[in-house]
Amino acid sequence: MQLYDVSIAPLLRNLENLKHILSEGEAYATQKKVAAEVVLNSRLAVDMYPLIKQVQLVSDMSKGAGARLAGWEIPVYADDELSFADLYARLDKTMAFLQQISPADVAEGASRPVTLTIRKVELSFTGLEYLEKWAMPNVYFHTTTAYNILRHLGVPLGKTDYLGQKR
Repeated sequence: MQLYDVSIAPLLRNLENLKHILSEGEAYATQKKVAAEVVLNSRLAVDMYPLIKQVQLVSDMSKGAGARLAGWEIPVYADDELSFADLYARLDKTMAFLQQISPADVAEGASRPVTLTIRKVELSFTGLEYLEKWAMPNVYFHTTTAYNILRHLGVPLGKTDYLGQKR
């Protein structure tokens, strides 16, 4: 098993699944005549990020993981999305970036040192540790939270939507 198979490939699948989940949320909002802004700014609790930020974080964690494992510069996005169309465009941009990364680009990524500074605390990992203990858990956490926000609003989603098995 190559690092690409447990990093870039599942990140791409997750982004595609998140895009599908969002499209279900958009369709539901249209059907129920709920303003898109209401859905996009919904959150599970007052101290949690809204749907828009959850999607931005999935994008950030995904492109960051790909770039760090490949030893590339991480693309910077403006976090200025205000609509479903903006979020789809951001996910498409993230997927296009990850699709540029080949298995050879991340072949040495497992042992590549990765250092993050989070709230003034420095975290150091090997590439594999970073992927297993930081990047993938965060990607799945924020994807799940986006799913849960939409589900909480009544969007008829199921596990197969999350896993991508309906398409």
